[in-house]
Amino acid sequence: MPEGDTVWLTARVLQDTLAGSRLTGSDFRVPRLATVDLAGWLITESTSRGKHLLLRLAAPDERRMTLHSHLRMEGAWRTYAPGERWTGGPAHLIRVVLRTAARVTVGYHLHDLALLPTATEADLVGHLGPDLLGPDWDPDEAIRRLAAHPDTEIADALLDQRNLAGIGNVYKCEVLFLRGVSPWAPVRDVPDLPALVSLAHRLLTANRNRWTRSTTGSTRPGQAAYVYGRRGRPCLRCGTPIRSTGQGERITYWCPVCQPSSANTAS
Repeated sequence: MPEGDTVWLTARVLQDTLAGSRLTGSDFRVPRLATVDLAGWLITESTSRGKHLLLRLAAPDERRMTLHSHLRMEGAWRTYAPGERWTGGPAHLIRVVLRTAARVTVGYHLHDLALLPTATEADLVGHLGPDLLGPDWDPDEAIRRLAAHPDTEIADALLDQRNLAGIGNVYKCEVLFLRGVSPWAPVRDVPDLPALVSLAHRLLTANRNRWTRSTTGSTRPGQAAYVYGRRGRPCLRCGTPIRSTGQGERITYWCPVCQPSSANTAS
């Protein structure tokens, strides 16, 4: 599941493999971009902003454009050598193909794919809070934004990218477990909001250079997370079966003993 760390690493891989290369062709498989031809354009930079990926381009006439994509739940970018078999998924999931002399880069199941002037990137990502893995990271600002909505359940507040950018459902569940906070606690009742924000930053930073995410210190199958995806299995701290239920538009995993609250909803 792509979260801020996965998007950051994807942007880094694309930066290492594509930056400075000139496109020999492009193939957009979404209606609004179907007629776009980027042949001759120079790829100048690949970067991320929270869960958004920004591929910056320079046209032969010196126009500066950005190819924006959002990975959401299933999206991915893959790079291949010319002639290499594409293994990222079925062809009907491909949204864009970018070709250079040395690489073929394929975007699978991408969302919100858009081509816009680089100068207007803020129209798409300017609303985001401080990026946990970005140069703009500011814990005090993230805490201020969270605290500005004291009645919001903390799980929903962490997922709101306007507060801090990069946390998805996995980190939401894991951070709250590690801090012993009920997902249903209102922000005002979180005992140490700075410590929670600091932990989120440390976890994403620790995982940003690897594809296999771990919050436990182990990357072995079934042992990489404390609560996420572990419904019915024993809590790694107290042995109580982990629970899960819907919360907002996501599934929340939690331990009812380690994260007690009268508002917990069992399933």
